[in-house]
Amino acid sequence: MNRYIPLTQEDQKYMLEKIGVKGIDDLFSDIPESIKLNRKLNINDSYSELEVQKLMKRLSNQNNNLDDYTSFLGAGSYDHYIPSVVRHIASRSEFYTSYTPYQPEVSQGTLQYIFEFQSMMAELTGMDVINASMYDGATATAEAAIMAIRVNNRSKVAVSSTIHPETWKVLETYCHFREIKLIKIPEIDGKTDLEDLKLIDSDTAAVIIQSPNFYGVVEDVAPIEKVTHENKSLLIMNVDPISLGIAKSPGEYRADIVVGEGQSLGIPQNFGGPYLGFIGTTEKLMRKMPGRICGLTNDVDGKQGFVLTLQAREQHIRREKATSNICSNQSLCALMAVVYLSVMGREGIVDVAKQCISKANYTMEKLLETNKFKKVYPGPIFKEFVLETALDADKIEKALYEEKIIGPLNISRLKKDKKNQLLFAVTEKRTREEIDKMVDIIKEVH
Repeated sequence: MNRYIPLTQEDQKYMLEKIGVKGIDDLFSDIPESIKLNRKLNINDSYSELEVQKLMKRLSNQNNNLDDYTSFLGAGSYDHYIPSVVRHIASRSEFYTSYTPYQPEVSQGTLQYIFEFQSMMAELTGMDVINASMYDGATATAEAAIMAIRVNNRSKVAVSSTIHPETWKVLETYCHFREIKLIKIPEIDGKTDLEDLKLIDSDTAAVIIQSPNFYGVVEDVAPIEKVTHENKSLLIMNVDPISLGIAKSPGEYRADIVVGEGQSLGIPQNFGGPYLGFIGTTEKLMRKMPGRICGLTNDVDGKQGFVLTLQAREQHIRREKATSNICSNQSLCALMAVVYLSVMGREGIVDVAKQCISKANYTMEKLLETNKFKKVYPGPIFKEFVLETALDADKIEKALYEEKIIGPLNISRLKKDKKNQLLFAVTEKRTREEIDKMVDIIKEVH
């Protein structure tokens, strides 16, 4: 591969002569001999392009991918269908290599798709404004908690026990050194316990819920909203954007802040990232929201253009007084979401959501018919559900994996008190044949 490296022996000789030294060793003459290595590095010789391709192929074959495996694993990362045009457009160099659009005169393309992302997500969530993106759903939730403290000038945030356990850990990390006290609201039947929620006090800045929650159960948001706002606290909702194809939007529930993970919107699972967080709020609270906001305006000639607006909130302007320390964002992932939403359209998102509900319920019914499981939570589900079994969860996982099926999550890995409970995820990609095959394999596990 040396032919791709421009520094030839002749180039080196010319450069050394130009600066008046005889050899490369003379450049390091000030380094004592006693600490020099004085041998070649213990690395392989350079590979040819063909050898590199074979090596990378061999390494990649050690991984398993969803082209070869059927997945019933979710818990925050989902195997949804991604139209081919999403990757095609996101891979274009003018999008793929661009960075922070601080110069609007040369960044209109990037700013336009950010604006369109904000507009589409605002319509989907029913909120007045959505920012340009956050790192992921968990950090977006943590930023929302900090935002609520800033708005209400209180010291506590109440968090439902039904949120994703890893989101809870991120909340703890973000809030600990800010001296924000996190109060965990107990759960009952897989939902937020309304009686315990009523114990929030005048120092509670916000209540955070997730719906559909970690167990896949759809929360009773209306009574939670009522109790929260009666206490003059903010309601923060963490949502699955795909569920909004048929569920009431956070805006309709009068949520003050909405957050979520946008991986379902055309972004591959990618070994866990990068993903796409989003955060939105009302016009009243807009100036307290973290992250970039792209706006539409007119230039001096009256032409429409896009700019980053309300930048006084951001750290490159105000440093320690900024609304957040987020510096970069996930705009390439936001582009993928824009393309996905554009291609799918309103009817497409509704159809995906309906298929998720239908197929998840079908899967649950078939598994219950085996008499090896029992339903844990009675509430309505979206695309995930929890079943309890007397079977060895590891045996189920192994039996499915041998047939190229990635099985459900053993919840005890994240919640130690949830013994023998499995979290199944079923998206629109799953077929009746795939579901029935999984059920038949589990039937044979003893």
